[in-house]
Amino acid sequence: MNVHDWLANLPFSDPESNCKIIEVSFNNGSRKDFYRNSTPHFFEKGDWIAVEGVNGYDVGMVNLTGELVRIQIKKHDVKENDPDMRKVLRRATDTDITKWKEAKAREKDVLIRSRAIARQLNLDLKMAEVEVQADSRKATFFYIADDRVDFRELIKIYAGEFKVKVEMKQIGARQEAGKVGGIGSCGRELCCSTWLTDFKSVNTNAARYQNLSINQAKLSGQCGRLKCCLNYELDTYLDALQNFPDDCDMLEMAKSRAFLVKKDIFRNLMWYSMPDSTKQYPLTIDRVKKIKALNRQGVRPEDLEPVEVTTNKPKEVEPEYADVVGQISLRTLEKDSRKRREKERNQQQGGQRERGQQNQRGPQGAPQQRGPQQQRPPQQQGERRPNQGPNQQRPNQGQGNNNRPNQRPPQQQGDRRPNPNQQRGPQQPRGPQQQRPPQQKPDGGNAAPTN
Repeated sequence: MNVHDWLANLPFSDPESNCKIIEVSFNNGSRKDFYRNSTPHFFEKGDWIAVEGVNGYDVGMVNLTGELVRIQIKKHDVKENDPDMRKVLRRATDTDITKWKEAKAREKDVLIRSRAIARQLNLDLKMAEVEVQADSRKATFFYIADDRVDFRELIKIYAGEFKVKVEMKQIGARQEAGKVGGIGSCGRELCCSTWLTDFKSVNTNAARYQNLSINQAKLSGQCGRLKCCLNYELDTYLDALQNFPDDCDMLEMAKSRAFLVKKDIFRNLMWYSMPDSTKQYPLTIDRVKKIKALNRQGVRPEDLEPVEVTTNKPKEVEPEYADVVGQISLRTLEKDSRKRREKERNQQQGGQRERGQQNQRGPQGAPQQRGPQQQRPPQQQGERRPNQGPNQQRPNQGQGNNNRPNQRPPQQQGDRRPNPNQQRGPQQPRGPQQQRPPQQKPDGGNAAPTN
């Protein structure tokens, strides 16, 4: 824990009366102890010093000096003139710091091995932390156990395994959370790992007095116990609840009974509900006491006379955003999507129309020109045309006037047309045939076909 000595710069009339005891922290502040400064040196906060240990020495950091130490001594019930108080040896040297770092690097392996040994012995305990002294002569094992544990055999194995003097200390779940550390639900560092040293018992009545729902998941901390912060505001709530009557859980009304739902300590209101309604009625303390006095006289009032609850909290106004790009509405988006769908539909219909025209073209890709009344439906699959008679004549395609228009004469009965599906022989492709009407003789008859 970071402590600010706010008495450090105050002058004293008698320098000899200055406190000779300093507070030293070990293992990143998880353990603190008081030591007597019998050396002529003056230590300041943050200095590394060597102090007396068990059969050796230990290295710690100065946490508090001056007159504030006397306040801490009284709080922990430690006597300033205690002859058994350990002493400060010297300022930590480079050799002391090196050995201290080697001992700290050894703690992790010792903790893992100690847990394995305890599991082999089937002991119902949990090793939380191991702290090795700076000179590696002593190791303190912090464990958690619900019941008493016989660890005499365990100490012998630890002493032979790690070659140190073993000390076992039992701690609770809250002390373990303080050593491990972490972030609470409030978003700040845990109180037990920063400033809280004495742990008071917390029960569910503290939550009931503060009108909190009894939810074990929300009321429990990282240690699995009820949060210590439930006791912080408990005294304030108890003082405010003294003005509320205790025997007003139920009120007798003319229609039915009214039952107490909750107490609003900040507004001095009591909320009641009726069995035939889901609405809650806020009543003042004076009105509740008056109704309760009428009930004692056998009178049942007609109305609860609830008060109107008003809030002084300003109403939040949503900011208005200006569209600097342009006004966009849903109708505009719907119109654009409708146009896009129509365009896609027209493209699909145009593609189908082109495929139909390509199927009606000739084998060389040239369209067959017909008159307005000479269009025939496309030939169906499997359709047969009537056979041509022996006397039917075909129009002459090799003779005639070339200046006539390229129109085909009316179809004669039995006229045989070339099948467009039949492929030509090894002839060179021709252009579109120029159909001419049959050449007429002077007497009006058709010219005979030429071979």
